[in-house]
Amino acid sequence: MTPLNLVFAGTPRFAVPTLEALMDAGHRLSLVVTQPDKPRGRGMALAASPVKQCALDRSLPVVQPEKIKRNPEFQSTLTALAPDAIIVVGYGRIIPQWMIDLPRLGNLNLHASLLPKYRGAAPVQWAIAEGEAVTGVTIMRIDAGLDTGDILTQRELPIAADDTAETLAPSLAAMGAALMVETLRNLAEKKIHPIPQDHARATLAPILTREDGRIDFHRTATQIRNRLRGFQPWPGAFTTFRAKSLHLWSAKVVPRESVPENLGSGELAVADGVLLVGCGESTALELLELQLEGKKHMTARDFVNGYRPLPRERLGETAS
Repeated sequence: MTPLNLVFAGTPRFAVPTLEALMDAGHRLSLVVTQPDKPRGRGMALAASPVKQCALDRSLPVVQPEKIKRNPEFQSTLTALAPDAIIVVGYGRIIPQWMIDLPRLGNLNLHASLLPKYRGAAPVQWAIAEGEAVTGVTIMRIDAGLDTGDILTQRELPIAADDTAETLAPSLAAMGAALMVETLRNLAEKKIHPIPQDHARATLAPILTREDGRIDFHRTATQIRNRLRGFQPWPGAFTTFRAKSLHLWSAKVVPRESVPENLGSGELAVADGVLLVGCGESTALELLELQLEGKKHMTARDFVNGYRPLPRERLGETAS
Protein backbone atom coordinates (compact mmCIF):
# COMPACT_ATOMS: atom_id res chain seq x y z
CA MET A 1 0.00 0.00 0.00
CA THR A 2 1.00 3.64 -0.34
CA PRO A 3 2.73 4.84 2.84
CA LEU A 4 0.52 7.03 4.99
CA ASN A 5 1.43 10.31 6.63
CA LEU A 6 0.90 9.74 10.36
CA VAL A 7 1.08 11.55 13.67
CA PHE A 8 1.62 9.28 16.68
CA ALA A 9 0.45 10.19 20.19
CA GLY A 10 1.52 7.92 23.02
CA THR A 11 3.47 7.73 26.25
CA PRO A 12 3.96 4.35 28.01
CA ARG A 13 5.97 1.27 27.12
CA PHE A 14 2.74 -0.36 25.92
CA ALA A 15 2.67 2.11 23.00
CA VAL A 16 6.23 1.48 21.76
CA PRO A 17 5.55 -1.69 19.70
CA THR A 18 2.86 0.13 17.71
CA LEU A 19 5.18 3.05 16.94
CA GLU A 20 7.91 0.65 15.82
CA ALA A 21 5.49 -1.44 13.74
CA LEU A 22 4.19 1.60 11.88
CA MET A 23 7.72 2.65 10.99
CA ASP A 24 8.69 -0.88 9.96
CA ALA A 25 5.61 -0.99 7.72
CA GLY A 26 6.98 1.99 5.79
CA HIS A 27 4.63 4.71 7.00
CA ARG A 28 5.91 8.26 7.44
CA LEU A 29 5.84 9.36 11.07
CA SER A 30 5.73 13.13 10.69
CA LEU A 31 5.50 13.79 14.41
CA VAL A 32 5.46 11.96 17.74
CA VAL A 33 3.44 13.57 20.54
CA THR A 34 4.12 12.44 24.10
CA GLN A 35 3.74 13.63 27.67
CA PRO A 36 6.32 16.05 29.13
CA ASP A 37 9.27 14.47 30.94
CA LYS A 38 8.39 13.48 34.52
CA PRO A 39 10.55 13.30 37.66
CA ARG A 40 11.35 9.70 38.58
CA GLY A 41 13.51 7.71 40.92
CA ARG A 42 15.07 8.65 44.22
CA GLY A 43 16.78 11.70 42.77
CA MET A 44 13.52 12.79 41.05
CA ALA A 45 15.49 13.60 37.89
CA LEU A 46 13.42 14.30 34.76
CA ALA A 47 12.99 11.16 32.66
CA ALA A 48 11.66 10.78 29.13
CA SER A 49 8.67 8.57 28.42
CA PRO A 50 9.31 5.20 26.70
CA VAL A 51 7.69 6.60 23.54
CA LYS A 52 9.99 9.62 23.52
CA GLN A 53 13.02 7.40 24.00
CA CYS A 54 11.93 5.22 21.08
CA ALA A 55 11.23 8.24 18.86
CA LEU A 56 14.64 9.78 19.55
CA ASP A 57 16.34 6.44 18.87
CA ARG A 58 14.58 6.39 15.50
CA SER A 59 15.36 10.08 14.78
CA LEU A 60 11.69 11.08 14.77
CA PRO A 61 10.55 14.63 15.62
CA VAL A 62 8.99 14.86 19.08
CA VAL A 63 6.78 17.45 20.78
CA GLN A 64 5.66 17.39 24.42
CA PRO A 65 2.90 19.98 24.89
CA GLU A 66 1.68 20.65 28.41
CA LYS A 67 -1.85 20.95 27.06
CA ILE A 68 -3.47 20.20 23.72
CA LYS A 69 -7.10 21.30 23.87
CA ARG A 70 -6.42 25.02 23.67
CA ASN A 71 -2.93 25.25 22.23
CA PRO A 72 -2.84 27.35 19.03
CA GLU A 73 0.81 26.54 18.32
CA PHE A 74 0.27 22.79 18.61
CA GLN A 75 -2.94 22.96 16.56
CA SER A 76 -1.15 24.93 13.85
CA THR A 77 1.68 22.38 13.75
CA LEU A 78 -0.64 19.40 13.33
CA THR A 79 -2.82 21.19 10.79
CA ALA A 80 0.22 22.02 8.67
CA LEU A 81 1.31 18.37 8.70
CA ALA A 82 -2.11 17.30 7.29
CA PRO A 83 -1.85 13.72 8.56
CA ASP A 84 -3.86 10.93 6.98
CA ALA A 85 -4.45 9.54 10.48
CA ILE A 86 -3.49 10.22 14.08
CA ILE A 87 -2.58 7.06 16.00
CA VAL A 88 -3.24 7.21 19.75
CA VAL A 89 -1.90 4.59 22.18
CA GLY A 90 -1.94 5.40 25.87
CA TYR A 91 -1.24 9.08 25.34
CA GLY A 92 -2.88 10.07 28.62
CA ARG A 93 -4.81 13.13 27.46
CA ILE A 94 -8.36 13.54 26.16
CA ILE A 95 -8.23 14.12 22.41
CA PRO A 96 -9.98 17.45 21.60
CA GLN A 97 -12.54 17.80 18.85
CA TRP A 98 -10.23 19.74 16.54
CA MET A 99 -7.82 16.77 16.54
CA ILE A 100 -10.69 14.33 16.00
CA ASP A 101 -11.80 16.30 12.93
CA LEU A 102 -8.34 16.82 11.42
CA PRO A 103 -7.24 13.60 9.61
CA ARG A 104 -9.22 12.03 6.79
CA LEU A 105 -8.97 8.53 8.30
CA GLY A 106 -9.62 9.75 11.83
CA ASN A 107 -7.86 9.27 15.16
CA LEU A 108 -7.28 5.55 15.66
CA ASN A 109 -6.85 4.25 19.19
CA LEU A 110 -5.40 0.93 20.33
CA HIS A 111 -7.30 -0.08 23.48
CA ALA A 112 -6.26 -3.12 25.54
CA SER A 113 -9.67 -4.75 25.95
CA LEU A 114 -12.55 -6.10 23.91
CA LEU A 115 -14.66 -2.97 23.90
CA PRO A 116 -17.23 -2.09 25.09
CA LYS A 117 -15.92 -4.06 28.10
CA TYR A 118 -13.34 -2.35 30.29
CA ARG A 119 -13.44 1.22 29.07
CA GLY A 120 -10.99 3.43 30.92
CA ALA A 121 -7.40 3.76 32.07
CA ALA A 122 -6.64 0.26 33.40
CA PRO A 123 -8.28 -2.37 31.15
CA VAL A 124 -5.52 -4.99 31.46
CA GLN A 125 -5.51 -4.86 35.25
CA TRP A 126 -9.27 -4.96 35.68
CA ALA A 127 -9.84 -7.78 33.16
CA ILE A 128 -7.55 -10.03 35.23
CA ALA A 129 -8.91 -8.75 38.54
CA GLU A 130 -12.46 -9.56 37.45
CA GLY A 131 -11.51 -13.12 36.53
CA GLU A 132 -11.88 -12.90 32.75
CA ALA A 133 -10.63 -15.92 30.80
CA VAL A 134 -10.26 -13.96 27.57
CA THR A 135 -9.33 -10.38 26.77
CA GLY A 136 -7.90 -8.77 23.66
CA VAL A 137 -7.31 -5.53 21.80
CA THR A 138 -9.58 -3.16 19.95
CA ILE A 139 -8.76 -0.59 17.28
CA MET A 140 -11.43 2.08 17.45
CA ARG A 141 -12.00 5.47 15.91
CA ILE A 142 -11.91 8.08 18.65
CA ASP A 143 -14.96 10.24 19.26
CA ALA A 144 -15.79 12.75 21.99
CA GLY A 145 -16.59 10.09 24.62
CA LEU A 146 -14.40 7.89 26.84
CA ASP A 147 -13.54 4.85 24.70
CA THR A 148 -16.97 5.05 23.06
CA GLY A 149 -15.96 5.33 19.39
CA ASP A 150 -16.84 2.95 16.57
CA ILE A 151 -14.96 -0.36 16.51
CA LEU A 152 -12.78 -0.99 13.47
CA THR A 153 -11.14 -4.31 14.39
CA GLN A 154 -10.67 -6.60 17.40
CA ARG A 155 -8.53 -9.59 18.28
CA GLU A 156 -8.86 -11.95 21.26
CA LEU A 157 -6.17 -13.28 23.61
CA PRO A 158 -6.69 -15.93 26.31
CA ILE A 159 -5.68 -15.02 29.86
CA ALA A 160 -3.58 -17.80 31.42
CA ALA A 161 -4.26 -18.82 35.01
CA ASP A 162 -0.89 -17.44 36.12
CA ASP A 163 -0.94 -14.26 34.01
CA THR A 164 -0.45 -10.94 35.77
CA ALA A 165 -0.88 -7.46 34.38
CA GLU A 166 2.90 -7.38 33.90
CA THR A 167 3.00 -10.59 31.83
CA LEU A 168 -0.16 -9.96 29.83
CA ALA A 169 0.45 -6.35 28.77
CA PRO A 170 3.46 -7.05 26.48
CA SER A 171 1.50 -9.75 24.61
CA LEU A 172 -1.41 -7.37 24.11
CA ALA A 173 0.96 -4.61 23.00
CA ALA A 174 2.55 -6.85 20.34
CA MET A 175 -0.85 -8.10 19.16
CA GLY A 176 -2.19 -4.55 19.00
CA ALA A 177 0.79 -3.27 17.05
CA ALA A 178 0.29 -5.86 14.30
CA LEU A 179 -3.45 -5.22 14.28
CA MET A 180 -2.94 -1.45 13.94
CA VAL A 181 -0.82 -1.92 10.80
CA GLU A 182 -3.40 -4.30 9.34
CA THR A 183 -6.29 -1.99 10.24
CA LEU A 184 -4.65 1.06 8.67
CA ARG A 185 -4.09 -0.81 5.43
CA ASN A 186 -7.67 -2.08 5.24
CA LEU A 187 -9.10 1.28 6.27
CA ALA A 188 -7.14 3.10 3.56
CA GLU A 189 -8.38 0.53 1.05
CA LYS A 190 -11.97 0.97 2.30
CA LYS A 191 -12.23 -2.67 3.38
CA ILE A 192 -13.41 -1.88 6.92
CA HIS A 193 -16.93 -0.96 7.99
CA PRO A 194 -16.94 0.67 11.47
CA ILE A 195 -19.30 -0.91 14.00
CA PRO A 196 -20.96 1.22 16.72
CA GLN A 197 -20.41 -0.02 20.26
CA ASP A 198 -23.27 -1.47 22.26
CA HIS A 199 -23.16 1.00 25.15
CA ALA A 200 -25.53 -1.16 27.22
CA ARG A 201 -22.77 -3.78 27.51
CA ALA A 202 -20.07 -1.33 28.62
CA THR A 203 -18.05 -1.88 31.79
CA LEU A 204 -15.49 0.46 33.32
CA ALA A 205 -11.81 -0.01 34.15
CA PRO A 206 -11.03 3.11 36.18
CA ILE A 207 -7.54 4.26 37.05
CA LEU A 208 -6.20 2.27 40.00
CA THR A 209 -5.85 3.72 43.47
CA ARG A 210 -3.80 2.42 46.38
CA GLU A 211 -7.00 1.30 48.13
CA ASP A 212 -7.77 -1.10 45.27
CA GLY A 213 -4.86 -3.18 46.56
CA ARG A 214 -6.20 -3.53 50.10
CA ILE A 215 -7.36 -7.12 50.55
CA ASP A 216 -10.93 -7.75 51.64
CA PHE A 217 -10.86 -11.28 53.04
CA HIS A 218 -14.64 -11.53 52.73
CA ARG A 219 -14.04 -11.99 49.00
CA THR A 220 -13.50 -15.57 47.87
CA ALA A 221 -9.99 -16.95 47.50
CA THR A 222 -10.32 -16.92 43.72
CA GLN A 223 -11.46 -13.29 43.69
CA ILE A 224 -8.56 -12.22 45.92
CA ARG A 225 -5.99 -14.09 43.85
CA ASN A 226 -7.37 -12.55 40.65
CA ARG A 227 -6.95 -9.08 42.13
CA LEU A 228 -3.45 -9.96 43.32
CA ARG A 229 -2.56 -10.95 39.74
CA GLY A 230 -4.31 -8.00 38.14
CA PHE A 231 -2.89 -5.29 40.34
CA GLN A 232 0.78 -5.97 39.61
CA PRO A 233 3.09 -4.13 39.96
CA TRP A 234 0.92 -1.48 41.64
CA PRO A 235 -0.94 -1.23 43.95
CA GLY A 236 -0.37 -4.94 44.48
CA ALA A 237 -2.23 -6.80 47.23
CA PHE A 238 -1.69 -5.80 50.84
CA THR A 239 -3.14 -6.18 54.31
CA THR A 240 -1.81 -5.83 57.86
CA PHE A 241 -0.16 -8.24 60.30
CA ARG A 242 0.42 -7.19 63.88
CA ALA A 243 -0.27 -3.57 62.94
CA LYS A 244 2.33 -3.57 60.15
CA SER A 245 1.70 -3.53 56.41
CA LEU A 246 1.98 -6.95 54.80
CA HIS A 247 2.29 -7.28 51.02
CA LEU A 248 1.25 -10.56 49.41
CA TRP A 249 3.29 -11.31 46.30
CA SER A 250 1.97 -14.75 45.39
CA ALA A 251 -0.66 -17.17 46.58
CA LYS A 252 -2.74 -20.03 45.30
CA VAL A 253 -6.29 -21.19 45.89
CA VAL A 254 -6.66 -24.10 48.31
CA PRO A 255 -8.91 -26.99 47.20
CA ARG A 256 -12.20 -26.98 49.09
CA GLU A 257 -11.49 -30.30 50.80
CA SER A 258 -8.22 -28.93 52.22
CA VAL A 259 -9.69 -25.83 53.86
CA PRO A 260 -9.59 -26.16 57.68
CA GLU A 261 -13.02 -26.33 59.27
CA ASN A 262 -14.43 -23.03 60.53
CA LEU A 263 -11.45 -20.98 59.28
CA GLY A 264 -12.76 -17.41 59.38
CA SER A 265 -12.13 -14.65 56.87
CA GLY A 266 -8.62 -13.28 57.38
CA GLU A 267 -7.67 -15.97 59.94
CA LEU A 268 -4.30 -17.68 59.62
CA ALA A 269 -3.65 -21.38 59.93
CA VAL A 270 -0.43 -23.35 59.61
CA ALA A 271 -0.67 -26.96 58.49
CA ASP A 272 2.43 -29.05 57.71
CA GLY A 273 4.45 -25.90 57.19
CA VAL A 274 1.87 -24.44 54.77
CA LEU A 275 0.50 -20.99 55.61
CA LEU A 276 -3.21 -20.55 54.92
CA VAL A 277 -5.56 -17.60 55.28
CA GLY A 278 -9.33 -17.89 55.37
CA CYS A 279 -11.40 -16.10 52.72
CA GLY A 280 -15.07 -15.64 51.96
CA GLU A 281 -17.56 -18.47 51.37
CA SER A 282 -15.39 -20.98 53.31
CA THR A 283 -12.48 -20.73 50.86
CA ALA A 284 -8.79 -20.22 51.61
CA LEU A 285 -5.53 -19.11 50.05
CA GLU A 286 -2.14 -20.69 50.53
CA LEU A 287 0.29 -17.80 50.92
CA LEU A 288 3.56 -18.34 49.06
CA GLU A 289 5.56 -15.11 49.08
CA LEU A 290 5.10 -12.20 51.48
CA GLN A 291 6.80 -8.98 52.47
CA LEU A 292 6.35 -7.41 55.86
CA GLU A 293 6.78 -3.66 56.22
CA GLY A 294 10.49 -2.79 56.36
CA LYS A 295 11.58 -6.35 55.43
CA LYS A 296 12.61 -8.16 52.25
CA HIS A 297 10.56 -10.67 50.28
CA MET A 298 10.28 -13.97 52.10
CA THR A 299 8.73 -17.35 51.55
CA ALA A 300 5.76 -18.38 53.63
CA ARG A 301 7.97 -20.94 55.39
CA ASP A 302 10.42 -18.21 56.43
CA PHE A 303 7.52 -16.06 57.57
CA VAL A 304 6.13 -18.86 59.73
CA ASN A 305 9.54 -19.66 61.23
CA GLY A 306 10.31 -16.01 61.89
CA TYR A 307 6.99 -14.73 63.21
CA ARG A 308 5.23 -17.91 64.41
CA PRO A 309 1.66 -16.75 63.74
CA LEU A 310 -0.78 -17.88 66.40
CA PRO A 311 -3.69 -20.18 65.55
CA ARG A 312 -6.57 -18.09 64.18
CA GLU A 313 -4.49 -14.90 64.28
CA ARG A 314 -6.12 -12.53 61.86
CA LEU A 315 -4.78 -10.46 58.98
CA GLY A 316 -6.21 -7.05 58.26
CA GLU A 317 -6.89 -5.96 61.81
CA THR A 318 -6.03 -2.40 62.76
CA ALA A 319 -4.07 -1.50 65.84
CA SER A 320 -6.20 -0.90 68.94
